[in-house]
Amino acid sequence: MASAIVTARADTLDGQDDAPLRRRLIRFGGSRLGGLILALNLLSLLILFGGALALNQWDRGLVQARQESLMVQAELLSNVLGQLGITGGEPTPALDQIQASRWLRDNFIPTGQRARLYDSDGLLVSDSYAVSDEIPGEPLPPSLPAGSPPVVTTDPVQDQADLARANIALGEEIEAALAGEPQATVRRSEEGARVVSVSLPVRHVQQVLGVLTLEAGDVDQILSAQRRALVPFALVALAVNLLASLLLHLFVARPVMRLSAAADQVRLQRARAISLPDLEDRKDEIGDLARSLESMTETLSDRMDAIERFAADVSHEIKNPLTSIRSALETLDLVQDQDKRDRLTRVLQQDVRRLDRLITDISNASRLDAELSRDRPRPVDLAALLTDIVNVYETTAKPGEAPVRLALTTDGAARVLGRDGPLGQVFRNLIDNARSFSPPGRAVRVTVLRDEGEPDRALAIRVEDDGPGIPSENLETVFERFYTSRPRGTAFGSNSGLGLSIVKQIVEAHGGRVVATNRVEPDGRIAGARFEVTLPSTGRR
Repeated sequence: MASAIVTARADTLDGQDDAPLRRRLIRFGGSRLGGLILALNLLSLLILFGGALALNQWDRGLVQARQESLMVQAELLSNVLGQLGITGGEPTPALDQIQASRWLRDNFIPTGQRARLYDSDGLLVSDSYAVSDEIPGEPLPPSLPAGSPPVVTTDPVQDQADLARANIALGEEIEAALAGEPQATVRRSEEGARVVSVSLPVRHVQQVLGVLTLEAGDVDQILSAQRRALVPFALVALAVNLLASLLLHLFVARPVMRLSAAADQVRLQRARAISLPDLEDRKDEIGDLARSLESMTETLSDRMDAIERFAADVSHEIKNPLTSIRSALETLDLVQDQDKRDRLTRVLQQDVRRLDRLITDISNASRLDAELSRDRPRPVDLAALLTDIVNVYETTAKPGEAPVRLALTTDGAARVLGRDGPLGQVFRNLIDNARSFSPPGRAVRVTVLRDEGEPDRALAIRVEDDGPGIPSENLETVFERFYTSRPRGTAFGSNSGLGLSIVKQIVEAHGGRVVATNRVEPDGRIAGARFEVTLPSTGRR
């Protein structure tokens, strides 16, 4: 059963390992973002290229412009026919077909255009293709070797049908023009090419004598030329888009993939922090992301190191009272003298209290981060908070314990933005620490004042005692966890070594600072210790 479970898990892991490989195979360069960039660039290019090839809007504009041009030419030719007397006659106007044919032969027609003149019955009078030297058609294909089967390039039946449709369309256009209305159409010529055609009635005064038809078959050639002219630009655009896709892949998608891989290494505990110096030196968003990830993982790594050190320190600090308790218990059964037994019992009670205090402080320290992140800061009146705390000490004080005195020297309410629970713990820890070092009968003084040297007149809270003070070399290390160095003559085990480190952590979380100094008499003698907490004021009175 166990082997089956292990095999199933191995198969699952193998499948999970193969899945990213299969996903990478269908991505551009192993990056979905890179593939998306390429797809979007190609899509925009295809849309641009397809629109340029279609040229629908430009095609319609070209046809309309060509029709207008041909209509102007037809009107000009019709006027010329009247001025030359080709359309005229008295008393019955008629169209001089011989002069019309000669005139078309000598004066017409521009390359790519065709002019045809029809009489009033719709019969062809003159055709510019017939009276000119131009013979429409295409070059013959090269001759085939002897014995080769004939190559049929067109269908004769289809050609006859196309010719019939072209003649019908032309006849309808001529018939409509003979009715007196100018016509402008796009149709197929007898050769099957698309032509722009206009038919204009030829008049003498108001009488229609015939129809002049002008055709231009160069529209498709112009469009083809325009398409061919767009090909180099499209190729350049394609190269630019491919280059842009490659650059985006190299400078965006691939760095993101590297950051993702580095994050996976951290997740799999193969590395403690992300470090990609080449990406962190970049001055763009990728560089910002790399620096942020490195800072985040370094912070997490530091937090993990701190947790490991804290666990080691806790193990060491708990082991000390447990060792003392075990030694006292082992010795208690061997001691017959009642005074010694009582002394061992007091040692046991002291170690139990020390262990209880240590466990309580450890519990408070472990919950501190969660409490600070969970509670929302709000205005806290320090004067009221400290008054309540000092009142509790006054009402619960036992004979021989140091009393606590509060002095408020601020004008108006002393408000800070914070959390009253953790702030109360700060001042209780400082007061408890000062009372543990104070000589019998000497008071602990708590003073609230405004620090004029700080921006916005920050609030300063001082806790002073008349004890032996702090060694100068320990003024900084006194805030480290499990600092338990005590002057000679003070009670051992009354402090866990966590109180002042908790104070510093809470104060810094509120944007303040705490410093430890010694009060010095004019003669240089240390008169006691002073802890000063500085917190930013809310500025509200």
